[in-house]
Amino acid sequence: MIKIYNPMGKVSLTNDYFAALVGNAITSCYGVAGMSSAGAADSLRTLVFGSDIPEKGVIVKEEEGRLVIDLHIKVIYGVNISTIVENIKERVSYAVEHATALKVKCINVSVDDIITE
Repeated sequence: MIKIYNPMGKVSLTNDYFAALVGNAITSCYGVAGMSSAGAADSLRTLVFGSDIPEKGVIVKEEEGRLVIDLHIKVIYGVNISTIVENIKERVSYAVEHATALKVKCINVSVDDIITE
């Protein structure tokens, strides 16, 4: 949970909010087949709640007042992975900074699977 303090009070942004925001930015990127589980906790939640949990594959942390975003994705076979990753970084950074006014320190993208269509 990320907390923003301003003169009017405190705003708390949950990981679910960031997952939805980032998920919308990623789904518009060509070559992305979907999100992948980000560790054992995501895998367990996927088994219990089904494959469409909103926070699947997105981890957001705050370091020194800036956001560090870890993404786990699946890509389509035959596309240029480095181009997809750069496109994801640009779109996610823009979406998060525009929606929250928080600065993004870095975005780590892990390609966990390649899907054939």
